[in-house]
Amino acid sequence: MVRGFDPFRDVDRLVDQMFTAVGSRAALGMPMDLYRSGDHYILHCDLAGIDPGSLDISIEGSQLTITAQRSLRTDDGVEWLTRERPTGRFARRLILPEDVELNTIAATYEDGVLTVTMPVAEAAKPRKIAVTGAGQQVLQGQQTDTKALSESSTS
Repeated sequence: MVRGFDPFRDVDRLVDQMFTAVGSRAALGMPMDLYRSGDHYILHCDLAGIDPGSLDISIEGSQLTITAQRSLRTDDGVEWLTRERPTGRFARRLILPEDVELNTIAATYEDGVLTVTMPVAEAAKPRKIAVTGAGQQVLQGQQTDTKALSESSTS
């Protein structure tokens, strides 16, 4: 039997238990990255070793919930030397920004990574507003005197 000496093993176990007690078990079992790229929010969750049939993504109101299950390996005759991957049921809940188009959210699961793509609603995208002033009109980014326009259109 191979056993390495680790004087901090018990301290690590105690810290892990404290974090699990305050609810970060989901973060340990489902670490994620979330960022905005152009007109989309992108969420990546590491879910290596989960049971693919247990993966569930749902939206209720503006809350996105991801749940997954990683089962405990129960091979007879196995003597565990190190066991760091958390097992059990994991859930992450995110409150989505108001500018997300909820009806077009898409998800893929590949190589142990869940990717959720959330498009920004069309109404929330930045756009240019034409500005007009007294006696002036803006046409295709060019400022033109409205008096000159009316004279040229009558000739």
